[in-house]
Amino acid sequence: MNKDLRIVFMGTPDFAVASLDILVQNGFNVVAVITAPDKPAGRGLQLHESAVKQYAVSKGLPVLQPEKLKNPDFIAALRDLKADLQVVVAFRMLPEMVWNMPPEGTINVHASLLPNYRGAAPINWVIINGEKESGVTTFKLQHEIDTGDILFSDTVAIREDETAGELHDALMHTGATLLLKTVQAIAAGNIAGTPQAHIPAAAIKHAPKIFKDTCQINWQQPLNSIYNLVRGLSPYPAAWTVFQGKNLKIYKAHKEHITPSKAPGEFETDQKTYVKIAAPDGYLYLDEIQLEGKKKMDIEAFLRGYRFQE
Repeated sequence: MNKDLRIVFMGTPDFAVASLDILVQNGFNVVAVITAPDKPAGRGLQLHESAVKQYAVSKGLPVLQPEKLKNPDFIAALRDLKADLQVVVAFRMLPEMVWNMPPEGTINVHASLLPNYRGAAPINWVIINGEKESGVTTFKLQHEIDTGDILFSDTVAIREDETAGELHDALMHTGATLLLKTVQAIAAGNIAGTPQAHIPAAAIKHAPKIFKDTCQINWQQPLNSIYNLVRGLSPYPAAWTVFQGKNLKIYKAHKEHITPSKAPGEFETDQKTYVKIAAPDGYLYLDEIQLEGKKKMDIEAFLRGYRFQE
C-alpha cells in the first residue's frame, strides 16, 4: 500500500531530513525531492548542498532544485512526477499552482502547536516567550500561511533550561513520527482535517522571522525575559550585547534572582571564574560566549585571555 502513494518531498535543512528518512525507511514511494539550490559557503565559497539534498543523493532519490517555484520548466517537471501527495518540511512558501497540484493535496509539518506560533521561527519564539510546552502539527496547505486544517498534533514539554537547539532536535524527531502517522492515515484513506481553533487575531502568538535587532539584549527587561531570550536564540543566531565596546554573543547563561548592587547592563567579575551582568531583578551569569573576532568559549577560558578596560 505504501508503494501505491506517489510522494514528492520538499525541504531543505537538517530538521527536514528526519521526516524524509522516516518515509524512506517505511517503504513509501518518494518519487522526487525538491530542495534549495546549492549555495556558495565557507571561505572558498564552494557550492554547498542542503542537508536534504545530501540525504536524497545518498538514497538515490531524484532531486529538483528550482530557483523559482513558478518556473514553467519546474512546473512541467513536477506535473510529470504525477504525485498523489506532496510533503513540505522546513521549505519555503509555495505558490497555489504547486500546493494544489496533487489529488491528495500538500501537507506540512510545522514546529508548533497551531494556531499559535505561525511563521518562520516557532522554535525560537516559543522559548523566548517562556512557554512550558511546544509541539508539532501536520496540516493541509491552503492560501494563508500555516492556517490549513489540522491533521495531527503532538505535544513536547520544554525544560526550564532548554535551548532552541535542543528543542529543535526534540521536535525534529517528534515531527518525523507525526508525519509517518499522517501519511499512513492518508494512504489508508482514513483521515479528516479539523479546522484550526478560532482564536481572535489579537490573541494568537506569532513567530516572525528573527532579525539582528531581535537578538540584542535589553538589560532593562526582567531577568527571566533576558534568560529566555538567550535560550531561545541559542545556538543560532545568538543573543548579543555590547561588552566594553565590542559585540558579545551569549550562548549559555544562568540566573540569580537577587536585588543587584549594579545598574541594569553593568557587570561584575572576579576576572577568574565569573562575569555577571545586572538586570533590574538579578544577575545573568555568562557561561558560554563569543566576543567579536574571537572563538566561542566558556567563561573561564575567556577570562584567562581577556584584559579588562579600566
